[in-house]
Amino acid sequence: MPEAAAALALILALMFPVSGEPAAYESVVAAAAAAAETASGVELDAEQAELMAGDPDWRASARLYHAGGGGATGNDSLGCRPIPMRTVAVDPRVIPRRTRLFIRETVGLRLADGTLHDGYWYASDTGGAIKGAKVDLFTGNGRGSMQPVMGLNMRTLSIAEAGRFDGCPPAWESADAG
Repeated sequence: MPEAAAALALILALMFPVSGEPAAYESVVAAAAAAAETASGVELDAEQAELMAGDPDWRASARLYHAGGGGATGNDSLGCRPIPMRTVAVDPRVIPRRTRLFIRETVGLRLADGTLHDGYWYASDTGGAIKGAKVDLFTGNGRGSMQPVMGLNMRTLSIAEAGRFDGCPPAWESADAG
């Protein structure tokens, strides 16, 4: 939390310098990206920093789903195996399937294996309950897989389009290739 306060102070100092002159837009965007990097604990690449600083393409209410024990079974709507913490179900009338998404609120989330989420998700599933500005984040196998993202359930997320993808969503080892 102290890091977030320091980042906010930095942004405010850049926006309202002591000289009384307004700050350049580029300075404020760069400061916001640096603040986001500091707050999440994740070193952002140029694309992530740009997506983090820009306006979201969508704002959607999050839901969570998992496999097994009453959760999802089988393949997603593209015929692919869902990838935990990568696959997202969408209403294709709002967010097109095969869209690579950047969800700011997931950057830096500590996953079960100790890695930090990079914010990228893949719109490869749909669901009967996903209507309008809602997304359903696939967390993995069993209710316990929801733990890292439980705080996002029923929250409104800021989602940016980060491109398109062909085939199935990549597994974690190859996801950085985009």
